[in-house]
Amino acid sequence: MTKPHIILVMTDQQRFDTIAATGHPYMKTPNLDRLVREGVYFDNCFINAPSCVPSRAALFSGLYPHASGVLKNGQHWQKTWVSQLGEAGYHCVNVGKMHTIPYDAKAGFHERFVVENKDRFFEGRWFADELDKAFAAHKLTKPSRAGYRSLPDYGDRMGAFTWEMPKSLHPDIFVAETAMWWLETRPRPDALFMQIGLPGPHPPYDPLPEYLEHYLARNDLPVPQPTEAEIAGLPAYLKEKRQHDTEVDHDAVSWKLAPTHEEMRRLRAHYYANVTMIDEQIGRLIEVLDTKGYLDNCVVIFMSDHGDNLGEHGLSQKWSMYEPVTRIPLLFWSPNLFSDGRRIHEKCQLFDLGPTILDLAGAQHPKPFQARSLLPALKGEEWSGRDVVFSEQAGDVAMTGARLITMVRDDRWKVVFIHGAKDGQLFDLETDPLEQHNLWGVPEHAGTISRLKDAFIDWRQNSLLETMDLNAAVR
Repeated sequence: MTKPHIILVMTDQQRFDTIAATGHPYMKTPNLDRLVREGVYFDNCFINAPSCVPSRAALFSGLYPHASGVLKNGQHWQKTWVSQLGEAGYHCVNVGKMHTIPYDAKAGFHERFVVENKDRFFEGRWFADELDKAFAAHKLTKPSRAGYRSLPDYGDRMGAFTWEMPKSLHPDIFVAETAMWWLETRPRPDALFMQIGLPGPHPPYDPLPEYLEHYLARNDLPVPQPTEAEIAGLPAYLKEKRQHDTEVDHDAVSWKLAPTHEEMRRLRAHYYANVTMIDEQIGRLIEVLDTKGYLDNCVVIFMSDHGDNLGEHGLSQKWSMYEPVTRIPLLFWSPNLFSDGRRIHEKCQLFDLGPTILDLAGAQHPKPFQARSLLPALKGEEWSGRDVVFSEQAGDVAMTGARLITMVRDDRWKVVFIHGAKDGQLFDLETDPLEQHNLWGVPEHAGTISRLKDAFIDWRQNSLLETMDLNAAVR
């Protein structure tokens, strides 16, 4: 059989609970619903790090963040397994966000059409991506916090705005249409790997008004209402983060310690509307792939790099280890290769996508390589998944109160170790799936923390042995 074309559609900061067909009826996602019904969906895929750069560096290297040394945003990385695909005969194209540092690193691709974060007000202002150039050609100013700050209610919006520029210039639509332009105008290669990096629903939460109306009219949106007891039970670093986010408006999100119910509802509506915008572009993309003859032998993968708290636990964005941040949607769709409509509940990690894609392509794995292929699960073969998953993040611009946090999670329990701190987090996911009751420090659960700490130590030691050849690390 000839090598399949592989299309990796990657959103930014999309929660797992944003596809109607996976059990979330408040969502309007007809195209993703179709792919779930016809494809293979992984219900329990967990990220390697709760922010963009370390998560993506792990995905495209196959190494845990502590093994690659990429543990926070802004760190340089550019070496990827994409070069292995090139050696296996693939033409490799990136359209949109990869978040390599530097942004325009080749990263193994033959062609890159880079579109980075929506709002790069401080970091990377020197860099003009494809969307910046399009705005310049239209003699328009791209929306960012520089302009949003002039709004009289900026401090109450918490990053929720509407897109008032031409529809074709919205970052998610621009990236999708650039990818479709490439597919429609370039000769079809024997084997194509295309990574499409959609910048949304990462903030600013900025859908077009026509997508927003559906959600503003609904009364069933899940709106978080954290209690005083829950906020009081946060570890010190998250309490510091809450305060920090009211003082520094990262990504045009000016956070509030006590937002109103209506403000939180508006935030959710904007976020979900951005997902619906993306869903529409995915439908258009599938049509183009079909029209241009790719779907005869093609694998479409849909996933995100991490999620978003969206006000749960009183928190903005990511940089924490709660389920809406660490658990992401992962979907494979290939009508001619995989049985349709399967849901896989065993646990995997985001960077397991790397060896899966390489195995689909018949390409070699780089060394060292800590990720595990999901191909047996896709084929319906015996596959047990991971007993324990891990996620880690070093101190970042919005995580000033902790040097390093590490999550250890099995089927029932989740512990978060905070380096150098006396506090931490422990959740019984069986009795407390919303993670509202921190059991850290409760004497009767000391044994559970000890067991998970042993798993943490074993993981780090085994990882060290696996990566003795540090010359192959992603940096």
